[in-house]
Amino acid sequence: MSTGPRRTPLMIPLVWERLEQAEQLRRARAFEQLMSRRRSVRAFSEEPVPPELLECAIRTAGLAPSGANKQPWKFVLVDDQAIKREIRLAAEAEERENYQRRMSQEWLRDLEPLGTDWHKEFLEQAPVLIVVFKERFGLREGTRRKHYYVDESVGIACGMLIVALHQAGLACLTHTPSPMNFLARILRRPSNEVPFLLMPVGYPATGATVPRIERKPLDEILVRNRTTRPISS
Repeated sequence: MSTGPRRTPLMIPLVWERLEQAEQLRRARAFEQLMSRRRSVRAFSEEPVPPELLECAIRTAGLAPSGANKQPWKFVLVDDQAIKREIRLAAEAEERENYQRRMSQEWLRDLEPLGTDWHKEFLEQAPVLIVVFKERFGLREGTRRKHYYVDESVGIACGMLIVALHQAGLACLTHTPSPMNFLARILRRPSNEVPFLLMPVGYPATGATVPRIERKPLDEILVRNRTTRPISS
């Protein structure tokens, strides 16, 4: 059965700046250095975060690519102390079950170098929480709309959010207590939204420390299947 003539999409000119190779390399190395200083933080100052910084970071996350441009994400900002405490208590209840019953011994051994346990004080310490929800499907005027590659799309948006926060001089932590259904209940989100990530955001506390960890070297994460010509410096 014919569906009628195919519509031609409205196209606009691409805005693009072609850089000299030396400038490309300079920017790439500078950004690598910036991101090498990013760490997950679990001790936050109570100093408030300017709302403009959070809004800018979330707008940046909203620029992420998504399946069929459905943009299947919602970012919920929580700065109310009572709600943060409710979230902490619910998260700790699930995490206590994880650490005491659900996690395998191998999992617990792998977590030991990070010094984590079921206590999640940072959920109250951080001045703001960003709770990311994925939209399993869209709702427009009571009609259900299909979304595509939801997990992949929201994951990319979260990565861009982390980078935007770090670029703005803020610290964050990606926290995923499992299960996370309590977040939808506490924040009264609609049934098409599923919690994806709970992210405390703020400035590190004075004297904050982080685990000493090592990153895998390039030759362990890069697989070359063709010859590439390096950019001359």
